[in-house]
Amino acid sequence: MEVWRILPFQKAGAVENMAVDEAVFRASIRKKAPPTLRFYGWRVPALSIGCFQDYEKEVDGEACRKFGVDIVRRPTGGKAVLHEQELTYAVIAGGDSPLFPPDILKTYRVISGCIAKGLAEVGIRAEMEADGRRAPDGTLRSSCFSSPSRYELLVGGRKICGSAQMRSHGVFLQHGSLLLAFDPLRTCAVMLPHRDGERDADLLRNAVTSIREQAGPAVDEEILCRVLREGFEQVLGIRLREGPLTPEEEELRNELMMKKYGSEGWNREGRKSEWISGL
Repeated sequence: MEVWRILPFQKAGAVENMAVDEAVFRASIRKKAPPTLRFYGWRVPALSIGCFQDYEKEVDGEACRKFGVDIVRRPTGGKAVLHEQELTYAVIAGGDSPLFPPDILKTYRVISGCIAKGLAEVGIRAEMEADGRRAPDGTLRSSCFSSPSRYELLVGGRKICGSAQMRSHGVFLQHGSLLLAFDPLRTCAVMLPHRDGERDADLLRNAVTSIREQAGPAVDEEILCRVLREGFEQVLGIRLREGPLTPEEEELRNELMMKKYGSEGWNREGRKSEWISGL
């Protein structure tokens, strides 16, 4: 049975959360990290935007400052996510692993199967979106949760988990947001373009659901981490062993925090900034 590392759960700031994910990803490329699963939270609310999103057109920086919401650009693609009442997961592994197909979408399907297995343990029946859908006209399309992509998870036709992936040098990083609760008005307030806030919020409310809506407040982060961990072990046939970041990963994390995710250039401009990825 293959043994994976699971990092200890932590709540950290937006800059550190993204830096840890990428540090493990980079260490894996150098063959200095085992396949890794991570669950984490956010110490303060944060808006993470996709690697290729247009900050000026899709982020309301003034509203984020007003509401105390940090802004960070993810290393992965996709649309914006307001991280506030949620559990975030990350999976870092070799794309050549026999556990995963050498294909982004099929890897999504495998990981969604792990999450669905865990959710079933708390009475939530999540199903995969087979084809993907465009956001309905008028929906806030800058939001990751405005429409499901292929193989993302729906409950009663409403999205409960949004994910994004990056690949390089035979390694993939997939991370995603599993909503504990959802506030559509707050989500609309920090993303552009603003149209009709109440109408946009209603459209999002009809497109999105959450753990608490489906299973009640008794299912907290601790329970969710446990059942998701069991879901990954059962579906992948692996054993998870808790372990910390290695010294090399800690060094990479600190460098990425300072030079990349803590940089206004990266967070506003992404790959157009002076940041050189080195991958």
